[in-house]
Amino acid sequence: MTSENQLRRPPFIRLMLLLLPLATMLGAFVWIAALDPLRSFNNGAPPVEALTVERTIIDANGIALKLRAGGSAPMVIAQVAVDDAYWSFTQDPAGPIARGNAVWVQIPYPWVLGEAHNITLLTNTGMTFAHEIAVAVATPKPSGPQLRLQAIIGAIVGLLPVALGLMFYPAMRGVGQGGMNFLLALTVGLLGFLLLDTVSEALEQSAGAAALFQGSAMVWLAALASFLMLMAIGRWRGNPEGIALAFYIALGIGIHNFGEGLAIGAAFAAGSAGLGTFLVLGFALHNVTEGIGIAAPMLRARPKLWTFAALTLLAGSPAIFGMWMGSLAYAPQWSALALAVGAGAILQVMVEVTAYLLRQNAKWQVALMSPPVLGGFLGGLAFMYATAALIKI
Repeated sequence: MTSENQLRRPPFIRLMLLLLPLATMLGAFVWIAALDPLRSFNNGAPPVEALTVERTIIDANGIALKLRAGGSAPMVIAQVAVDDAYWSFTQDPAGPIARGNAVWVQIPYPWVLGEAHNITLLTNTGMTFAHEIAVAVATPKPSGPQLRLQAIIGAIVGLLPVALGLMFYPAMRGVGQGGMNFLLALTVGLLGFLLLDTVSEALEQSAGAAALFQGSAMVWLAALASFLMLMAIGRWRGNPEGIALAFYIALGIGIHNFGEGLAIGAAFAAGSAGLGTFLVLGFALHNVTEGIGIAAPMLRARPKLWTFAALTLLAGSPAIFGMWMGSLAYAPQWSALALAVGAGAILQVMVEVTAYLLRQNAKWQVALMSPPVLGGFLGGLAFMYATAALIKI
């Protein structure tokens, strides 16, 4: 009876019942801020200060640092030292740096190619923050030749291996139920490794972000939100199977490859990765199994040729865009966020492929413990682990 009376309330009354506690809460926060009840505990100690270097640009003008403040009060950079010598600097925008804001600091320092440089930022309270440039190289600029070169490398590590993996589709069509189970379990295994690798990389990237972004919490929450949203979208019209499931696998792998491209592009910009032929081949070999995993759910369908082209672009082309963004606009928090979204997408695909595997077997309890399924799952993990050793630098 009470619920029926609440539903009969006029819309204006319901709106006021919602706005009243919100207004009271806002008023309480304003009153607490104005009262400043902790003022009497101030013993003259300097405010807590935090400064994070988000990006480093090295060019003919010297060294530029993008800094983000995270302290309890606005911060003022008083001096800058490079290799134990104080240098002049300019700040844009000038003045105190409020919590959460970012500024660019330009230091006209004659850096040396291939050398390491240590930068110390000194605030007006005497707090120091150190930043190391391990290998000084000029930061890539957005030019046509540079972008084309990165696109070629992105295609080699992203598009080419997926296309090569999809070329196994005709040979895979003749497998029976046991072979089908093996390939689906292989897909789950390789995705399982990608999930662990992506989460590990995301957490590592988040550690370099400003504390106010709450790196690890951001990673787990973004991954969970990505997983739930993709699950809701995927189940909107029933359980995805066949070509639809292949597209979900390609989407999850594509988001992962975008994060992988970010890492390669950032390494290019920092001069910390010499992408030799062996390393590029390692990336390509590591990613070939992705194409096989995409093809597995389509073995009982008859996809058209354009389907394979679309799946290749969806899974592989994000590596190119990731390389461009990583080398030109890298920031640890956004890289961590992209990788976290990719982790959620991969987990969603793992759930859907596993569900599809179970639906293909009447006695799924027996199928899960069968040699083809266990062999495929462990084989996917082992292959990805072994080939990952080729690309770790």
